Amino acid sequence: MTEPGRRERKKAANRQAIADAAVKLFLERGYDAVGVREIADAADVSVATLFKHFPDGKEALVFDQDEDREAALVAAVRERPAGHSIPQALRQLLHDERSRQVRTDPRFADFLHLIDSTPALREHARRMWLRHENAVAAAIVAETGLPESDPVAQALAHFALEAVTLVHGQDDPESALDGIFRLLDAGWAATVRESTRRDHT
Repeated sequence: MTEPGRRERKKAANRQAIADAAVKLFLERGYDAVGVREIADAADVSVATLFKHFPDGKEALVFDQDEDREAALVAAVRERPAGHSIPQALRQLLHDERSRQVRTDPRFADFLHLIDSTPALREHARRMWLRHENAVAAAIVAETGLPESDPVAQALAHFALEAVTLVHGQDDPESALDGIFRLLDAGWAATVRESTRRDHT
């Protein structure tokens, strides 16, 4: 992979600085109390530059790793270890991501509370997460050989991604995710068995 050039690195650094400034202000004062101009001033950029990096608006400032998240989800399906089912691979990714954030970001709990307590952010998080559904479903189809018109791959992608939304606000979200993914894994195993049986009849 070619190393990003100076211009790309500067662009990425500016984008990160804007996102960091936004989250810092949101955590300090609340999402609704902070304006876009204040964020731009804190990041030392113009409002036009802010919107150039984040054209989807204020909510997108909180979710600046959208493309990386989709790539990680697709890789979890395609590059899963031998013996791991697709639901197991997706559950492991979610566990690893959450564990890494808890270890490396002391603001993570406050960040989750910010999302949970802000309707606009909760809705944006839901839309953002489900936008990845088609990409994950396509990866499942490619891995399993299911027909593109088969709704099973789409259903697995949908419910795996929606699980993150379902556990928001739970006292023990990790245990809640475990329960959801046990259900998904059992259903997926039954689907694979039935597909194999049909192929041999």
